[in-house]
Amino acid sequence: MSTKLHSGQIVGLAGMPIEVEIDLTPGLHHFSIVGLADKAVDESKERVCAAIKNSGFRSPRKKNHRITVNLAPADLQKEGALFDFSIALAYLLESGQVTFNPDGKFFLGELALDGSLRSIRGILPLILAARDAGFTEIFIPKGNSDEARLIENISLYEVSSLSDAIEHLEQKVAITPLAHKTFEESFAIHSTDFSEIKGQEFAKRGIEIAAAGNHHIALIGPPGTGKTLIARALPSILPSLSFSEALEITSIHSIAGTLDSGVMTARPFRNPHHTASYVSLVGGGAYPRPGEITLAHRGVLFLDEFPEFDRRVIETMRQPLEDRTISISRARGSLTFPASIMLVAAMNPCPCGNRGSTKDCVCAPRQLAYYGRKLSGPILDRIDLWISMPQVEYKKLADDTSTASETSADIRRRVTKARIQQTKRFGNDATKTNAHMNLREIKKFCALDPEEKQIIENASRRLDLSARAYHRVLKVARTIADLAESEKIKTEHLLEAIQYRPHRESFL
Repeated sequence: MSTKLHSGQIVGLAGMPIEVEIDLTPGLHHFSIVGLADKAVDESKERVCAAIKNSGFRSPRKKNHRITVNLAPADLQKEGALFDFSIALAYLLESGQVTFNPDGKFFLGELALDGSLRSIRGILPLILAARDAGFTEIFIPKGNSDEARLIENISLYEVSSLSDAIEHLEQKVAITPLAHKTFEESFAIHSTDFSEIKGQEFAKRGIEIAAAGNHHIALIGPPGTGKTLIARALPSILPSLSFSEALEITSIHSIAGTLDSGVMTARPFRNPHHTASYVSLVGGGAYPRPGEITLAHRGVLFLDEFPEFDRRVIETMRQPLEDRTISISRARGSLTFPASIMLVAAMNPCPCGNRGSTKDCVCAPRQLAYYGRKLSGPILDRIDLWISMPQVEYKKLADDTSTASETSADIRRRVTKARIQQTKRFGNDATKTNAHMNLREIKKFCALDPEEKQIIENASRRLDLSARAYHRVLKVARTIADLAESEKIKTEHLLEAIQYRPHRESFL
């Protein structure tokens, strides 16, 4: 008769319960793991045998019997070392060395050779999957408790070693369940505050609009005009995370191994180098993993030197910028990753960076043409606001006596108020913003009076707006109206939105 325990596996960005079955049969010693196990899972045989021996129990190698471990469902590829804990317990239970009831229990953890448990990635989605599957007790390694304690309505036990877990399961030395930890909103201390940025009022206004409606934005100007500085200050004006958003992005970063500690309380800010490959940006691999776009979910993806990225990398942005998801198809399966990001692209006006500044541009016409072709029409259409950033005068930089500009906290209050209006507009969906509106919602919430219709008609003809660009102008106008606490889009809101949709030739 076989013994069955339960563990879990990450599939994409979600957890999935896995049955760990073990059977002992008399005969020459042989230890096999079946169920599409990868190299890390297959190597668990050595870790399990050593951990059992060093925990004071009889090693599987000390007795002649065939050990067969099956990880079900058998058609799902198993990877990683998180099955070690459940395999060891299943063997001890099946061999009669320990006795406990495994019903309703879920085991996660990698075993060290001395029997101690090592923390694992992706603990949060695994616990959520176990709770949803009806398990009531979950045993996790020491070191994973910070994020695990966020989950309610389940008993969590933090275990430091195999022997400690067995003493608890056999009711010899009880382990106290972890106390639930409440989610507390907090803002990270940012290195840059908007009050410290001299000049560039036009760019600050554009960033505020982008933050309020979650719009994509491009910053264009010569080197040293503050593009990177403003982009890095952007997280300081974004609204706080809700609990559901915090769980979502914490799960993603836990799986990717980029989680520093506990739950993420600040929106992610990702800044990949322009030499990044398209796979590192969108995700992928033999076993698809999230890329930089998914790691920036619910936050900011900052692409500095945007045209310097490989053209293939830039073009991969089309689907995530429009659909806010990434669909990855590989031979081993297809997955869809979330990609609700705010893109901030920064670029120079030409390869040398001096075009339009007080310095002479040394770029040849051929270089300018090649530089401009790096950004296709579909990519340009998907960016809502285009902000020109001229050089800042020395007087503004050196003037310490002028009245300080608005702080990030001041701007964040306006942005948060505009987001609250959008939440009410879209049926109390806190994750939906003006940038996410579909055509039906644009028609309903961006209705224009005859005067404003004439303005947008003239602008569409003069700027040669595509249908996508036309709708994005309306979305931006709706956000500007929200910042002004106006129910209707007025002429001044529409005119301001139009100025962020210039001709391509004005920049590239």
